[in-house]
Amino acid sequence: MAYLYILCMYYLIWITSANASLSTIGNVYYNMSYNSTGTIITRLTVKYQITCAAQCANLFANCNTAVFDSLTIPQSTPSLYRWNVTGITVAGASSGSGGTADNLLSRPYGTALGSFDSLYIADFNNHRIQKWLINESNGTTVAGLSNGTAGASSIALNLPTSVVLDSNDNMYFTDRDNHRVVDWANGASSGSTIAGITGIAGSTNNTFYGPCGIARDSSTGTLYIADTYNHRIMQYLSNASSGTVVAGGNGLGTGITQLALLIANAQTNNIVRWVLGASSWTLVIGSPTGLSGNTSTLLSQPIGITLDPMGNIYVADSQNHRIQFFFAGQSNGTTIAGVTSSPGISQHKLNAPCWVIVDNQLNLYVSDTANNRVQFFSHS
Repeated sequence: MAYLYILCMYYLIWITSANASLSTIGNVYYNMSYNSTGTIITRLTVKYQITCAAQCANLFANCNTAVFDSLTIPQSTPSLYRWNVTGITVAGASSGSGGTADNLLSRPYGTALGSFDSLYIADFNNHRIQKWLINESNGTTVAGLSNGTAGASSIALNLPTSVVLDSNDNMYFTDRDNHRVVDWANGASSGSTIAGITGIAGSTNNTFYGPCGIARDSSTGTLYIADTYNHRIMQYLSNASSGTVVAGGNGLGTGITQLALLIANAQTNNIVRWVLGASSWTLVIGSPTGLSGNTSTLLSQPIGITLDPMGNIYVADSQNHRIQFFFAGQSNGTTIAGVTSSPGISQHKLNAPCWVIVDNQLNLYVSDTANNRVQFFSHS
């Protein structure tokens, strides 16, 4: 069973190949496959193997439909899930200053980890993608204009939101206000529009309206795009000139036929799962009615979402200024970064975090968006 997640402009989507879930701003991720005992049998983006413990056996009675719904991680090993509560600024200014200089960011959104300890950042308000080597004080513009100017040409961008990489660090990203998806080869000076029509908003199968989240299936090159203001998820096969609606498309709402795939739905403050081919979703985290809150079971405008190899969920709970951790199959979360409902600039606080990713050591990289920086929280 393979997993994808997309985060979108309301916000997050995650998708499983057999079971999928989505939301509306953000990012999509292709993970791995499991056999009936929960053992990873296909490693796609995760380069290490984890075998499910004996107590996890028999939890996957039907591998075509089970998505860790029954999987729980023993609470007897809490040290496996601890993070340093003090962050380290790895991109942008720790002071929160924003700008266009190569050591600054302006409202960073999507991030992706590349080769050679590199971090790719959708520098949203600077209309560019920045590549930041770990432990460096400056970034390099790898897509868009380095001076932060918006545009609609093959060399300019307009509010890029999320970025994914292939194995060669070629970039695929959503260029939100140009209503397109761009393919930008590693080291190239310009990109190509591969989905959508530059500068034209629409709701046909070859147009978007403010696309935000993107995921790529590394085995086929298929893209899944969160078409934010059309409230749908589009699937684009490799080299296709138009896409297919695979989730949503029924307008904004909380009705069970109005979302698609594993979704962090920012505007309704919840995360839901939509099995591909199904006619309804099931609630994963948050309120089924759209109620916001700051308790361990409620969210307020969740945007970024990601998973680790055990199926645990990490949520950028933006308006609660925190990162929430949910054991697989659980709806009661724990704050692992930031202070609930307390925005700030200190190294243990966040301000409207919009993105979170996890590396293969379970370290966190958080786009601390309103603080114009990316924070690193080490796994301990």
